[in-house]
Amino acid sequence: MSKWYFNEGKNNDLVFSSRIRIARNLKGFPFPNKMTDEHKYSVIQIVSDAIFKSDLKDEYGFIDIDKISEIEAYSLVERHLISPEFASNTKGKALILKKDESVSIMINEEDHLRIQVLNSGLSLEKAFEEAVKVERIISAKSEFAYDEQLGYLTGCPTNLGTGLRASIMIHLPALEKLGVLDRIFNNISKMGVAIRGTFGEGSKPKSSMYQISNQVTLGISENKAIEIINSISNQLIVKEKEARDAFDRFCLEDDVFRALGTLKFARKMSTEEMFKLISNIRMGVSMGILNVPIPVINELILETGKAGICLSDNEILESDIRDNKRANYIRDRLSQYN
Repeated sequence: MSKWYFNEGKNNDLVFSSRIRIARNLKGFPFPNKMTDEHKYSVIQIVSDAIFKSDLKDEYGFIDIDKISEIEAYSLVERHLISPEFASNTKGKALILKKDESVSIMINEEDHLRIQVLNSGLSLEKAFEEAVKVERIISAKSEFAYDEQLGYLTGCPTNLGTGLRASIMIHLPALEKLGVLDRIFNNISKMGVAIRGTFGEGSKPKSSMYQISNQVTLGISENKAIEIINSISNQLIVKEKEARDAFDRFCLEDDVFRALGTLKFARKMSTEEMFKLISNIRMGVSMGILNVPIPVINELILETGKAGICLSDNEILESDIRDNKRANYIRDRLSQYN
C-alpha cells in the first residue's frame, strides 16, 4: 500500500502535511503516569479489540513498542508516527498503525490514546473526519473520561476540552532567509497558536519546516481550531510566495541546481546536509525550476534519517557507512529527475 505522503494535496509544495491529533483516556483507569503494568495491558487489549474486531481490521497492524529494536522505534519517530518520549520509555506501550501510515494510535503515552491522522498538503478537515471515525469505533467499546464543564479529561491540563491539536508542517525557507519569522510568529502566537520545530516542542526546524498548531483546547470547538490553523496557513503561504518572488531569480536558480547536483552525485551525505539541500530542492520544485515530484522529496525527508537509513540492517551503523548509504539512496531516487 502506498504511503500517505505519496498522495497529492492542496498546496503540498509548501504544506508538507496536515495533522489531527486527539487525546483520549478511558474511564475507570488512572492516567498513564499512575498506571500499573496490569492497567496498561488492559488498555492495550481494550483498544486493540475495538480496532481489530471492526471493519477497519484489515487496514491496520499492531506494534508492541517494547518488543521492537531501538532503531525501529526511532525510525517511527523520524516518520512522525510516535513521539520521542514514546520511543524512549517503551514498557506497556503499543502502536496501532494504518498500513499507509496515515493513522497512528499511540496507546499509553501521556494519555491512554493519542489518535493521529496525517495527510499530504493542507487538508485538516479530511484528517479530522478520519480521526473522528477511528475515535467512534473505540468509544463504541469503551467510555472516555469526560466532564460536563472541562470536556475530555487528559493527562496534561493544556489538552483539556476537545483534546484536539490541529497542525500543519509548512516549508518557509524564504521568510526564514529574510529574517522575519520571529516577528510573524510573535504576531500569530497571540491568536492562541503554537510554533514549533520539525519534531514538535523543544525541537529545531529541519529543512525550514515549521509546525503550526492550536494551543487552546478548552472553550473552543474542534471546527474553530481547524478554521484558525487554516486561516494562518493560507496567510503564511501568501507571505512565503511573496518573499520568494522578491529574490533574485538567477541566484535562486543557482542555489537550487547546486543542491540538486550535490544530491544526485555525492557519495556521502549527512542528515544535516541532506535537510539543507532538500529545502532548496523543494523550493525549486514549488517555483517551477525543477520537475522532481513532491512525494519523492517527502520520501527522502521521512525515510533517510539516522534511524531510517539503518533500518534494513537493524543496527546502529558508523556515521561514514550511514552517510554513504544515505547518498546511495538519494542518488537512486533522484537519478531520473532534473
